[in-house]
Amino acid sequence: MAKNYDVVIIGAGPGGMTAALYASRANLSVAMIDRGIYGGQMNNTASIENYPGFKSIMGPDLAQNMYDSSINFGAEYVYGAVQSIEDRGITKLIKTDSEELEAKVVIIATGSEYKKLGVPGEKEYGGKGVSYCAVCDGAFFKNKHVVVVGGGDSAIEEASYLAGIVDHVTVIHRRDQLRAQQVIQDRAFANDKIDFVWNTNVTEVVGDGTKVTGVKTHNNQTDEDSTIETSGAFIYVGLLPMTEPFQNLKITDADGWIKTDDQMETAIPGIYAIGDVRQKELRQVATAVGEGGIAGQQAFKYIEAHNAQSKSSVSES
Repeated sequence: MAKNYDVVIIGAGPGGMTAALYASRANLSVAMIDRGIYGGQMNNTASIENYPGFKSIMGPDLAQNMYDSSINFGAEYVYGAVQSIEDRGITKLIKTDSEELEAKVVIIATGSEYKKLGVPGEKEYGGKGVSYCAVCDGAFFKNKHVVVVGGGDSAIEEASYLAGIVDHVTVIHRRDQLRAQQVIQDRAFANDKIDFVWNTNVTEVVGDGTKVTGVKTHNNQTDEDSTIETSGAFIYVGLLPMTEPFQNLKITDADGWIKTDDQMETAIPGIYAIGDVRQKELRQVATAVGEGGIAGQQAFKYIEAHNAQSKSSVSES
């Protein structure tokens, strides 16, 4: 038998936890499912300096604070990996790897993950010089030299952002021209703190055991191998939305991102999506929290409207 809730939230990152807080505070029964520890990518961030209310806070500490708030009004935390959602109209059936839950509203907050280069040293030096977020970590490299790997909008925008903080930025791109929008390219080319290495792949991230000291590269035109000394490697080779379990619902675009309106509702009434699982420009704790608040409140309004409609139908009969 499926466990019944008013709201089931899939994902316990900052967006999911905020949605749980708002929905449970509205006296709704709430379950928050995650396949890992609550907090999401905050647990991999040493220090967060751009979340209002804190000059600086350790990522795991902020995650714990948010979790404590999210369950304060009765929301339950459920460990599990969601396999699928079945739309049954008034209710939705959520199947995990160990149980089934049924809810009137589902809020998807599974986020996205950065594509990895898959080279030696990348995982080892994660958080020790390898980063996938300039806004999050750029300040740690003030007056240092860093490399940016990639040639799309995100890579070049972040290179320009980093140039305002670090001493110098080297962009490493596997092609002979950028894929970023022309206006973004022009801005980067005009910045004398940014240089470019073309037709080159990063083959390894190297370090001294505690921090990054360089990247090994291979020129795919000349077959020349070399090493670029650097204090940090910012990798932007794409993002992957974590939406595979929801493909049957047909609520994603061609690239797998979930499409919503301004109220975070998908094309299916009663199913909402928030945070990094949506196609958007800024992926930060603050934006996820805002969307979580909207979705939590909309869940309450959605259920209230359906309850009122049901009572009206009963009285008319």
